[in-house]
Amino acid sequence: MNPNLAKLQPYPFEKLRALYAGITPDAAYSPINLSIGEPKHPTPEFIKRALTDNLAGLASYPPTIGSIELREAIALWLERRYGLPRIDPATQVLPINGSREALFAIAQTVIDPGRGEALVVCPNPFYQIYEGAALLAGAAPHFVNMPAARGFAADYSGVPERVWQRTQLLYACSPSNPTGRVMDLDEWRALFELSDRHGFVIAADECYSELYFDEAKPPLGALQAAHRLGRDDFSRLIVFSSLSKRSNVPGMRSGFVAGDAALLKAFLLYRTYHGGAMSPAVQAASAAAWRDEAHVRENRRLYAEKFARALPLVRAPLATAMPDAGFYFWMKAPTRDTDFARDLHRGRNVSVLPGSFLAREAHGENPGAGYLRIALVAPLAECLEALARISDFASTL
Repeated sequence: MNPNLAKLQPYPFEKLRALYAGITPDAAYSPINLSIGEPKHPTPEFIKRALTDNLAGLASYPPTIGSIELREAIALWLERRYGLPRIDPATQVLPINGSREALFAIAQTVIDPGRGEALVVCPNPFYQIYEGAALLAGAAPHFVNMPAARGFAADYSGVPERVWQRTQLLYACSPSNPTGRVMDLDEWRALFELSDRHGFVIAADECYSELYFDEAKPPLGALQAAHRLGRDDFSRLIVFSSLSKRSNVPGMRSGFVAGDAALLKAFLLYRTYHGGAMSPAVQAASAAAWRDEAHVRENRRLYAEKFARALPLVRAPLATAMPDAGFYFWMKAPTRDTDFARDLHRGRNVSVLPGSFLAREAHGENPGAGYLRIALVAPLAECLEALARISDFASTL
């Protein structure tokens, strides 16, 4: 067996199941689950039609590089969304089966475990795939904390030079899971300068990029930041995006990577052996989704209404604020986060995720401890009922 498997921690939802073991929730309350970031809004009908209209494609093996129609649709979307110069669909775009598997696979492509003790820099709190990808590629994660005192921004200036010298890959997540914070141009400039100096690859996870609250202020993207800074070759930069949250199709497992053409050439080679080709029917439906923005604006409207109506229900001793983007409240708990989540489940039949499950002890603290990640993915009435129960329960402590 691969000995690195023993280094993997249980996934956050496995920890949550263990936390709830033996608990019988109060039957007076119907169950509401806000622990997992699974979109619940309906899948648009035109996407379902595009999928079923192209089922004949199931009779063919799809190429790993994907159809030119899909790659062109993605390239045009990138140009429109981020104001980019021409994106070459032949060399700068690659379809993927959801961002999760690609975020894992990029570490297997990039990391050279024979080049000293390889490090992968990860934000903390973070999406656990980053850690697992690093460990199974033969590297070690180095966590950069994102504490409340810094507005949940990572302090890359505090990373020792000896760490940067061993760094081969850095994961950035903007908008952040779980805090919802969006990185600004100065932060990207600093990361690009560090990448230039030390030669590491930046993997920018942007799967929440289309869930924001002001149509006039979409979140800054990594490719957009690179373009504004005159880096149109996107050197050592690759971004990961997904239709799951944007278009409410998590079961379609569809996204893309884009950026540095040399990196994508190597990634395509890896994926050819990895077996990462996307179904032709899913490709056709994905192209249709990337070409349409009306359904995405409606999706944002639904989330904006949830947040606007849910935020006033959060009362002391709880504390939270509107995220920059995404669909999570990153809420300060009045007690230990695991105790609060367990007792809330027992007493009010609401499931939320303890923040400590989404972070690691690093540099003397677990920056997720004392927080709750609350996913506003359920229908509006359920979200409001859940927030009312959470606040009512907190008031009893």
